[in-house]
Amino acid sequence: MLFIHGLWLHASSWDPWVQYFEDAGYLPQAPGWPGDGDTVAASRANPDAIAGHGIDDVVEHFAGIIERLPSAPILIGHSFGGMIAQKLLGLDLGAAAVAIDAAQIKGVLPLPLSALRSGFPVLGNPANKNKSVSLTPEQFRYAFGNAISEQESQELYDRWSIPAPGKPLFEAAAANFNPHSSAKVNTANESRGPLLLIAGGKDHTVPETVVRATLKQYRHSHAVTDIIDFPDKAHSLTIDSGWREVAETALSWLKEQNL
Repeated sequence: MLFIHGLWLHASSWDPWVQYFEDAGYLPQAPGWPGDGDTVAASRANPDAIAGHGIDDVVEHFAGIIERLPSAPILIGHSFGGMIAQKLLGLDLGAAAVAIDAAQIKGVLPLPLSALRSGFPVLGNPANKNKSVSLTPEQFRYAFGNAISEQESQELYDRWSIPAPGKPLFEAAAANFNPHSSAKVNTANESRGPLLLIAGGKDHTVPETVVRATLKQYRHSHAVTDIIDFPDKAHSLTIDSGWREVAETALSWLKEQNL
């Protein structure tokens, strides 16, 4: 099992999930993105190492990790990690995928105002494309922690938040204008493993409308594609105090797929 984090969170934010699925009998790991430090502190101390990595770089990075595994893993990704998981699944590099509040793939048209506001700290300045950008606590609360208390949002920010490369956001924003966009996923793949999309009803960064539009992109494939909504959860659903409910739901779905 391979966990893939998204922008602004360190790979260690998956630690509770790794332990949960290990206890359930899986062999999980949660590697970082290219340039990430081994710890939150190391990542914050060297933001230049994180800068400049785009979607294809991250896909190649995780594909290389998968090549060294004895079999295709179950992929669980959050936010841009959810997009990466879908790309890897479409390439038949995963046995199955759970994409949680996944960043929009090419072909998804809805662009809610809350998503624009969440991405503005990066997209508001074209020079950020090749830089890394950190969120302020206030920006993190809007993008991640709007469905939890201000205190919990601050605690999550202090514990897990790291700089993120701007390039993936620019690539996703331009995806529908670029026929060769790196945000394109092979949604028509009939041979791929099952996919579960999870949406948070209060998510500002990847609103439920985006996740449902993503589901429609898979209409030309007969492979299993399911969706589950958490109406009261936002983008912090993998790291806040309610994470276990989401993890339990993912585990139950995997069991239904005999995985």
